[in-house]
Amino acid sequence: MSPSAVSAGGAAHFSMASSARVLGKLLLGPGAIIAQGAVIRSVAGSVRLGAGAAVLENASVIGTPEHPAQVGERAVLGHRSIVIGAEVGPLCEVGNGAILMPGARVGARCFVGEGTLIPAGMVVPDESVVVGRPGQVLRRANAEDLERLRTLRGGSLVLPGQPLTAFSARDRAEDAPMGQLYTFRDKHPLVHPMATLFSTAEVMGDVVIGPGSIIGPGVKIVGDSHGQVRIGAGVQVLSNTVLHLLPDNALVLEDGVIIGPGCMVHGCHVGAGTVVEPGAILCDGSRLGRGCLVGAGSLVKQRTIFPDGARVDGFPATQTGTLPAPPPPPRWALRSEDLPGLRRVS
Repeated sequence: MSPSAVSAGGAAHFSMASSARVLGKLLLGPGAIIAQGAVIRSVAGSVRLGAGAAVLENASVIGTPEHPAQVGERAVLGHRSIVIGAEVGPLCEVGNGAILMPGARVGARCFVGEGTLIPAGMVVPDESVVVGRPGQVLRRANAEDLERLRTLRGGSLVLPGQPLTAFSARDRAEDAPMGQLYTFRDKHPLVHPMATLFSTAEVMGDVVIGPGSIIGPGVKIVGDSHGQVRIGAGVQVLSNTVLHLLPDNALVLEDGVIIGPGCMVHGCHVGAGTVVEPGAILCDGSRLGRGCLVGAGSLVKQRTIFPDGARVDGFPATQTGTLPAPPPPPRWALRSEDLPGLRRVS
């Protein structure tokens, strides 16, 4: 389904797919595109999307007052890309699966390679080509790169310079108050009455979700094997993350675990109070102790075991340190007081 045209407050016209979600008040310019499955969470108007910018399928953008997010005019965020409190300059091409962390700044007319991780606070100069985890400036964009960019933008790199207009989630009715639950082989998900599922979350099969847990928009929890998916109390699984497992395995998230946007969590055990940053991948049979911190974009390989308090990072991930105390909830996590203003209801 192609995005439909929407008028924000009778002013800016933009396109937003029915399966996309805007949580909070977004500031955006005319001609912007929010594609299928994309999620934008804008706390107190902290996300700005410039005229003609595009947030493609299953991308996530999160802004907070401490770390606002900005996507410049005619910039494109690729499929499953993640922008958390970062700034993307005008006319940028951000590749599929790229991750931009809080405080990162990408200049104008930059090319960010697929799967690239721009770490917190990194500044990328204008017209740079950036690749890698963590990202490194490979070179300056050349004439061929800029000509390709011009072609992708319909033959012109002119910026419209249009003002932004506020768009609130409340401008559109919610299609369902809770997520979709599906039975599989006579197993039906059990969701505690005090848990919150956003409407585009989907949960199937042998899954138990504990009190106070939050399952964000676009999350898929698939208990379609012979094992169990067990999610404790006060857990957060944020936008467009997927939880799955192999047959005769189990997936356990203990109390207070926070899983960032765009993660892949497969048949593992995550100890209480652990924080998994955006875009990380946890593979089958791996085990994280209590109070660990998994860095953005990390890959925890199959059957890897980390002790309590481990700082884990890399692709593949290794233990890079030991935390003196459990990690605090990150700024990009949801707070209970955010839910009334962010969760869209009819």
